[in-house]
Amino acid sequence: MNYKAVFNMICRLLLIEAGLMMLSVAVALIYHENPAPLLITIIIAAAVCGLGLFFTKGDKRIYAREGFVIVALSWVLMSAVGAMPFIISGYIPSFVDAFFETVSGFTTTGATILTDIESLPRGLLFWRSFTHWIGGMGVLVFMLAIMPLSNVRSIYIMRAEVPGPTKSKLVPKMKSTATILYGIYVFMTLTECFLLCLGGMPLYDALVHSFGTAGTGGFSIRTASIAYYDSAYIQNVIAIFMLMFGVNFNIYYLILIKDLRSVFKSEELRVYLGIVAAAVIIIAVNIGGMVASVADSFRFALFQVSSIITTTGFATANFGKWPTLSKTILVFLMFIGACAGSTGGGLKVPRIVIGTKSFFNEIKRLLHPRAVQAVRLDGDVIDSTAARGSLIFTFAYLLITAIITLIVSSDGYDPVTSFTAVVACISNIGPGLELVGPTGTFAMFNPIVKLFLSLAMLLGRLELFPILMLFLPSTWRRT
Repeated sequence: MNYKAVFNMICRLLLIEAGLMMLSVAVALIYHENPAPLLITIIIAAAVCGLGLFFTKGDKRIYAREGFVIVALSWVLMSAVGAMPFIISGYIPSFVDAFFETVSGFTTTGATILTDIESLPRGLLFWRSFTHWIGGMGVLVFMLAIMPLSNVRSIYIMRAEVPGPTKSKLVPKMKSTATILYGIYVFMTLTECFLLCLGGMPLYDALVHSFGTAGTGGFSIRTASIAYYDSAYIQNVIAIFMLMFGVNFNIYYLILIKDLRSVFKSEELRVYLGIVAAAVIIIAVNIGGMVASVADSFRFALFQVSSIITTTGFATANFGKWPTLSKTILVFLMFIGACAGSTGGGLKVPRIVIGTKSFFNEIKRLLHPRAVQAVRLDGDVIDSTAARGSLIFTFAYLLITAIITLIVSSDGYDPVTSFTAVVACISNIGPGLELVGPTGTFAMFNPIVKLFLSLAMLLGRLELFPILMLFLPSTWRRT
């Protein structure tokens, strides 16, 4: 383990976080609020990281192990630093609560312990939502886009942070790939913000909700979430953009270079949209008797399906009161999640496709032992290592979900609340069912449970293994 390289990169990252926090300072000043909690955090982070950079000069070689450790520790430490303004200001005085809220922001989960969101000043609410936007694409990917790092070093970081069963470069240089990804990300965010303003949403509201949509996070500045605005136009715009941010960003790159053939060939995209369409139709029919019109039933169904499958977590209705069939479909969508290479969470659509095809191939192999059955995705053969990796990840994902559910159950709440709270956190969704539904919060859990739920959020966002590696003694050996 190259400790100097690891902590040098982490210090750089925290300096970037401090710099990004200046935007929240500007917002606080615009609205004549006290920026001191944010400024104190920035000064402390800059001073500590400045000293850290001075004492970690030297060999900067990074390999796979260092890449995983950098990513895992960075997300934990930037959540701790990001929590400081809430603690210093006194609006969230408990470190555990502030850490939970900030982890939820950076991991784009959207689970909250706040019961009166509107009571927070706009500067802090801006930072809270901005953490979604930072964490959505990945702050380390952002660092790759703006800092001069060698391609060999950066590939290990991007592999550890970008979600999905496969990681690939759009162009030969990793820095160029990161720049392209963030260019698309910024353009889509600003486009959504513009369209929301056209629908009558104030600029500040439009910006913070665009951050939540882009990062598929779901933090709102309103306790009633998107339902507060009572606008079909706003709901439809956000629903469409949630679906768009749940698409693999490679698709948008293919559109940019006009390779439409590869876009239409994408099996992942077809399955993703197919699941959304089927879920919307079934839920719209199922809740038809609970709303005023057919149009409303499809609007509510589209919004909530988009919100859950992309793991955003915005709400326009209390879906906890929907029929059992609709709630069951939403729970399945929590596990499925969005596409690989998107800002969404969950197991990811490619793993579902690969796992399903592997299952049927195994049945065929029992019937025809000598037949060669290859698993294909987009017409390309998935090698046995990738297929096995997807199945191992799925098993580990379900096992960790079960273990943390048992821990959360010790708090004494009903099984649906405990189970969906864990699923909502590890899949980075936000709301679950019953007490942690769209009208509830996570405030009632004890501090130990909140820490385990924070761990679940980090495990889900970084896809288990970078965080799990921190607990292995072999990770920290120098050789």
